[in-house]
Amino acid sequence: MPELPEVESIRKQLENYVVGHTIEDVEINYKKCFTGDPEKVKGGKIKKIRRFGKALSIDLDNNYSLFIHIKMTGQLIYRGPNLKNPPDISDKVKGGLNGKHNHVTFILDNHSSHPSSLKLRRTGKAREGQGAALYYIDYRKFGWIKIVTSDKIQETSFVNKLGPEPFKDLTLDKFSTVVQSTGMAIKNVLMDQSKIAGVGNIYANDALFLADIHPEKRSNKLNDAEVKKLFESIEKVLMKGLKYGGASEVSFVRPDGTTGNYQSHTLVYGKEGEKCPNGCGGEIKKIKVGGRGTYFCSECQKK
Repeated sequence: MPELPEVESIRKQLENYVVGHTIEDVEINYKKCFTGDPEKVKGGKIKKIRRFGKALSIDLDNNYSLFIHIKMTGQLIYRGPNLKNPPDISDKVKGGLNGKHNHVTFILDNHSSHPSSLKLRRTGKAREGQGAALYYIDYRKFGWIKIVTSDKIQETSFVNKLGPEPFKDLTLDKFSTVVQSTGMAIKNVLMDQSKIAGVGNIYANDALFLADIHPEKRSNKLNDAEVKKLFESIEKVLMKGLKYGGASEVSFVRPDGTTGNYQSHTLVYGKEGEKCPNGCGGEIKKIKVGGRGTYFCSECQKK
């Protein structure tokens, strides 16, 4: 599932591409993924994109928002005048923009900061190259889109359950309190969104490696030095993920249709059987922790 760097990469591109556009129509092909009356967002001008952990909010000037969680395989892809020379769509977009996995299309007006903007054809479904649109594609159908009053999003059950987030409200003191309050395996603590928002499997693996902590070590057994090192390691791997535009291990693509590249720069994630990058002579092992594939160095990360 996309984590903080992936969803933040989506947010940044959406901010560049769709802010200023007005939603003229909503075409829904798979009703189960969409909650709310689409008429409430028609005519709304997009003014801001917010992120809450792994979810996004597209805020309109009429005090309604599209609250979106792409889950495992959801994709938001923009085509229109604010992306003047669109790159080729990644083959991770199964079926293309108007294939059977395209569940929702937001038809946008022709707003553009570019004088050479194209006019949107409003006959039938939006098609690639014919104007401005935001496509929601999801071949496993786990993601969702909800229409929510903008000033009520932080009161939703999803946001209410989120723990503090790195770079925002997760301080070292708060992190220490979270870690010391449970005897769960530390990797499970990092991935529990009610304890810490935004961290998932890929970055939890790499952060624990960077901090020399075994993923199965009991959280409340970490000493102060380990807690501090892990806190700093989480921020380091997330920053690296942001630098490379997220990880496109499975289905993640950015709104321009391209993949991220962190999967080529992981420390231990996905590297079972390889030698430790620290040069310690250890080997990267793979086990299951909390039902998820977990990678660690047999020498650097002893229990």
